[in-house]
Amino acid sequence: MTGRRRGYFVSIDGPSGVGKSTTIRELRTVLAARGVPAQWTVEPPRGDFLGDFTRTHGGQLHGLALACLVAAARYRHIETTIDPALDSGGLLISDRYMASTLVLQRLDGVPMDFLLLLNDYAPQPDTAVVLTASPGAIADRIAEAGVTHRFRADPTAPTREVELYRDAATVLEDLGAKVLVIDSTEIPPSEVARRIADAIPAFPLPSETSSTTATPQET
Repeated sequence: MTGRRRGYFVSIDGPSGVGKSTTIRELRTVLAARGVPAQWTVEPPRGDFLGDFTRTHGGQLHGLALACLVAAARYRHIETTIDPALDSGGLLISDRYMASTLVLQRLDGVPMDFLLLLNDYAPQPDTAVVLTASPGAIADRIAEAGVTHRFRADPTAPTREVELYRDAATVLEDLGAKVLVIDSTEIPPSEVARRIADAIPAFPLPSETSSTTATPQET
């Protein structure tokens, strides 16, 4: 928790096919069983005109133009959802956030320095969860689920995404986020969800908590 925040912000990112959606469903179940209330959101945000526009038309854009659109939707998301949730003192969990930008837009040829500058005013998560798996396992999951967007159509994408998410974890750590890297190759989504839940502090949070930086951990 940083600055004037009263709440706690968790982001969950990972390569296409890593099992993120299933893990988030399991995490909802785990937190509910523990009696931990949470507000859930997603990027690009659904139900917001700019987020919906990004989802509908983002596939028609590439490179710098797409990066700018994603950032615009993020700042709108921060204004309407993220800042109010953190000001209220609750737990906010976002399905995708900064780590996805630092990977997907780089796959699209956007330089890292441009992405960091573009997102300089976006608040960092208190805990940034980065899911990973072996490229082979990810490729198998994509083959089973099917190609749902252009990044999945590239057979080299699993290996490249795993490498870029490793880089993104380091960058987020340097920016002050606590980073939790979980390899889901050999463990089920229920266990991944439990490990994420265990990393979330007890609520209510203390009135004043200092920001800490942690080393990315492989669990």
